[in-house]
Amino acid sequence: MDELRAAVAALPPAPPVMADYLEHVRSRAYAIEDADVEAVKAAGCSEDEIFEQTVAVAVEEGLRRLDAGLRALG
Repeated sequence: MDELRAAVAALPPAPPVMADYLEHVRSRAYAIEDADVEAVKAAGCSEDEIFEQTVAVAVEEGLRRLDAGLRALG
């Protein structure tokens, strides 16, 4: 898991135009639609950049939730 955390941390920060989209990924990834991705593309982000940042945020959030669960278990 340390390697996964390091890989995510090594990515460059997301451009500010992706902030709302990435918050949507963090909080309601199940509700992302094609239109959400198209809006980020229209704002100037490449498909590769969108993919990388989406995966990074999803992994970060998954690890955050895993850590919280492990803390709750003691």
